[in-house]
Amino acid sequence: MAARAAALLALIVTAAADGPCDILGAAGNPCVAAHSTVRALYAKFAGPLYNVTRPDGRSANIGVLSPGGFADVAAHEAFCSELDCVISNVYDQSPQGNHLGQRHKLVNASRHKITVGEQVQVYGMWFDPGYGYHVDATTGIATGNDPESIYAVMSGTHYNGGCCFDYGNSETNDRDDGCGTMEAIYFGNAHWHGNTGHGSTGPWVGADLEQGMYYGGGQVTQVNNQSMPLTSEFVSLSLKGRTDGFKLKGGDATQGILTTMYDGPRPDPKIAGTCNGGTYQPMRKQGAIILATGGDNSNSAEGNFYEGFMATGYASDETDDAVQANIVRVGYKNLPEA
Repeated sequence: MAARAAALLALIVTAAADGPCDILGAAGNPCVAAHSTVRALYAKFAGPLYNVTRPDGRSANIGVLSPGGFADVAAHEAFCSELDCVISNVYDQSPQGNHLGQRHKLVNASRHKITVGEQVQVYGMWFDPGYGYHVDATTGIATGNDPESIYAVMSGTHYNGGCCFDYGNSETNDRDDGCGTMEAIYFGNAHWHGNTGHGSTGPWVGADLEQGMYYGGGQVTQVNNQSMPLTSEFVSLSLKGRTDGFKLKGGDATQGILTTMYDGPRPDPKIAGTCNGGTYQPMRKQGAIILATGGDNSNSAEGNFYEGFMATGYASDETDDAVQANIVRVGYKNLPEA
């Protein structure tokens, strides 16, 4: 315990100066995808975060106020003064260049303003059903049964049970290729084949592994009472896939630590009632990336997205703690209602 406490303290000190992808990289789990309209996810990142497009077809990249900083809202609002821009791309800040582009409808760039830090205004992404992004041709993303670690900040107050509000690893052909061909964070209150976390209303952090959104595996494939609802305005979510199972974590993105909601084997197809003779173990991940949509092009979900990043390997609990501490320091807040 003493060794873990010392390691955690060192990582949290690092978290105060670095971005989450710096933390993961220092821990031996480099980011291979890093997406946000809110902030830089590396301390030295100074490039564009996202691209906005007006109805006249003109577009502009929106960068950061300073290296490692928050989005330049003044540039956004000067270009999108009529409030009718869409976000056409969310750029990958990692060296891999896995930029997200259009899959379904594109979100309004100016619909969802929030604050971070010392009342710095920025824009998150507000998704209604029918909207979504992806990139099929990627580099560096886990494939097959390779381990990976995925993190995201979403909203615990804007969600539904539709398929599927996801961020993570998906099929490269935009089709359902069978159980185990996806590994993406799912967030919402879907009850696919009766699957549920604690209670009946959610929302819960889950894993979309294709042909099912799961809040647990093994003997708790269908009902996992350890998975508690996450109802904070901003929620931190984590899905980590190892070679023989997966772990789900969640918490308040503005305070506290992440709670383990599940840690164990992958779903049992016999309990799940899916797969038609297939299996979730070993996985057959393909390495595309999706946001706010399902692997098979399903687009009936809703939610908010602020940041997400994917890293190689299975990150340690100490690394998770440091990443969460870094997210808390962002200071996510909704604007007061008018």
